[in-house]
Amino acid sequence: MHIAIAGNIGSGKTTLTGLLAKHFGWDPHYEDVDTNPYLNSFYEDMQRWSFNLQIYFLNSRFRQVVEIRRSGKTVIQDRTIYEDAHIFAPNLHAMSLMSTRDYNNYSSLFELMSSFIQPPDLLIYLRASVPTLVSQIQKRGRDYENAIRLDYLKGLNDRYETWINDYKLGKLQIIEVDNLHIAEDPEHLGEVIDRINAELHGLF
Repeated sequence: MHIAIAGNIGSGKTTLTGLLAKHFGWDPHYEDVDTNPYLNSFYEDMQRWSFNLQIYFLNSRFRQVVEIRRSGKTVIQDRTIYEDAHIFAPNLHAMSLMSTRDYNNYSSLFELMSSFIQPPDLLIYLRASVPTLVSQIQKRGRDYENAIRLDYLKGLNDRYETWINDYKLGKLQIIEVDNLHIAEDPEHLGEVIDRINAELHGLF
């Protein structure tokens, strides 16, 4: 079974992935952040490196999904291949940070690759306001994220809402995270686990 967590930068995907993997005994698959050769360059010059970064993520996540289905294990994945195509790439294009030529090339490649993979059995979307995202980003203190623009985060949030409102690929669980402290409060984590348990029972 494939469970995936979606959400904007700083919404708490990695934290929740780890906690749910530990609780349920699932195999966690994390986003390739620490070894990504383009992230630093991208935040320094988004226009120059946007296409390279999105292609890197597309390749990385496609490989992840193929591995997840081959493994036969229950896997929880930090971010999906769909977020790059429906949120990050079009947002960069709309902000004139990715050329139309590059965007069309990227979209064509995603369309082909997505035809070879299955969507998650359950998608968990972490909904957070921009102030919460900024607070979380500052708290984790990654140097390259200091340059993230507020209009960039807001644009991503708007696109996330549009995508989630139209999401029909499988089961969906929306979790509001503005007042949720799953890492510090066991009761908050317990509430999330209860909701996911209730959703998973419907998968069988």
